[in-house]
Amino acid sequence: MSFDGLVTRAAVREMQMLVGGRINKIYQPSENELLLQVRVQQRNHLLLISAHPSYARIHLTRHMTENPLEPPMFCMLMRKHCEGGIITAIEQVDMERIVHIHIRARNDLGDDVTRLLIAEIMGRHSNIILTDPESNHIIDAVRRVSHAVNRYRQVLPGVTYRRPPTQDKHHPLTADEATFIRSLDFNQGRLDRQIVDRFAGISPVVAKEIVHRAGLGERSRLWQAFSKVMADIREHRYQPTIVVSPEQKAFFSVVALTHLKGDAQTFDSVSSCLDAFFHGKAERDRVRQQTLDLVRKLKNEIEKNEKKIQVLEREIREAEKAENARIYGELLTAYMHQIQRGDRVARVINYYDPEAPEIEIPLDPQLTPSENAQRYFKRYNKAKATRQWNKEQMEKAQQDITYLESVLALLENASLKEVEQIREELEEEGWLRPSGKGTRKRKKEAPSPAVYHSSEGIPILVGKNNKQNDYLTHHLASSGDTWLHTKDIPGSHVVIRARTFGEQTLHEAAMLAAYFSKARHSSQVPVDYTLVKYVRKPSGARPGFVIYDHQKTLYVTPDESVIRQLTEKARS
Repeated sequence: MSFDGLVTRAAVREMQMLVGGRINKIYQPSENELLLQVRVQQRNHLLLISAHPSYARIHLTRHMTENPLEPPMFCMLMRKHCEGGIITAIEQVDMERIVHIHIRARNDLGDDVTRLLIAEIMGRHSNIILTDPESNHIIDAVRRVSHAVNRYRQVLPGVTYRRPPTQDKHHPLTADEATFIRSLDFNQGRLDRQIVDRFAGISPVVAKEIVHRAGLGERSRLWQAFSKVMADIREHRYQPTIVVSPEQKAFFSVVALTHLKGDAQTFDSVSSCLDAFFHGKAERDRVRQQTLDLVRKLKNEIEKNEKKIQVLEREIREAEKAENARIYGELLTAYMHQIQRGDRVARVINYYDPEAPEIEIPLDPQLTPSENAQRYFKRYNKAKATRQWNKEQMEKAQQDITYLESVLALLENASLKEVEQIREELEEEGWLRPSGKGTRKRKKEAPSPAVYHSSEGIPILVGKNNKQNDYLTHHLASSGDTWLHTKDIPGSHVVIRARTFGEQTLHEAAMLAAYFSKARHSSQVPVDYTLVKYVRKPSGARPGFVIYDHQKTLYVTPDESVIRQLTEKARS
């Protein structure tokens, strides 16, 4: 992973500003994340520690994430042992992705005690562990590990803490040229892989950068490239960088990644780099975990409605065959004088056919000719009613599908707070059962669409759920504002809050409309735009559904870097 020992070293260097600070608040936004609010030099700072299997990291952050109403047990334990404590030291263990945070606090009796908070950033084995350094016993951990899971090392309350097993690699910051050359087999090839295997704290992306800088020259050139990178790391000369490849794969490091092709973005600090790289990913993953049941429910409802439409279409095709019943009824009425009660078949000329062939009409011998004719008319009328009813039900089912797909698209880009508003909306629409007392409290909150600012400084408002869409379009926006929405694709309502603006603002608003839609990962997405006064909500329509006219269409390809710039501009 890109979060290697070098990034850890840079992050720990920045975290030194927290030493001497007081831990005012401790939050646990999700099951594997901690957020510490530290007060130092009359300012509050946020330290994020994540043991997420895919996004494990530790760094300073500017983002205060939403927290559960009921704090988890580990959060309560951390508050008991560490809240109000003073951070006395923060250190990295060798060049490993292990960080020790030393804390001086008070116990229940008011006595001074020390606590050691350990962040182990090791991919899916990551953990956050609180220990008593005097006894070296574990107090508790975000992720408990029993003997059944790991025979070498248990992470349980009361158990003695053991470090993860060392890999017996060389320390890259103290290695000399002889050690470096001796560690590599130049005949074996894959020198980047060998550097990763022989030296601690170096990720594959940094090893490839070193080999790239050395070129195809002698061994000494490889050592010079390695030595130059390590000298910068040793002297804390970092170049936090994110590179997004043409295939939209992103990489980050505290070393300039000149071997990668793509869009590169540099940062003043490693924390801001990590914030930019991880924040959206971690938030989306957190929302995804919170909405698994909701997404499953919506997809099941969509599938049920699609099957319902198929059944109704099949019944309509069957009903269309009943047109013959009307013709039989008409013919029996016309030739009634030739038919006797008890006949099993009537042979008549079908004058509805241009060729006027003679046909046979099956009869019920127990009925009179008139009753047989009426039987065919009843069959026809029933089929006609079925066809009309089925068409109405198909239209309703299609409306349900369109609505549910719009909710799914909005869920994909929603924050935790917006997810709660979507749940509330689905409860009101009858798709979910009411969740309880908390729902009544949430209903009092007015919808608050997201606000962005274009490069020209013009506000652009975006609805992140159907309630926000309705409120934005029909209550907040003025008739002369410009309204945007992806053409025939579920997504957010977007409004430009100005009567006059440039092409750049229009393009950025269209980019937002495409990004916050089902077509987020597509190219050349059609986006309609018109004035708000031409947008109407039909009577009885579901939340977020509108009709509009006088529209024009432009095509944009969502660009995450542009969205990121607009987001940062909105925060500033």
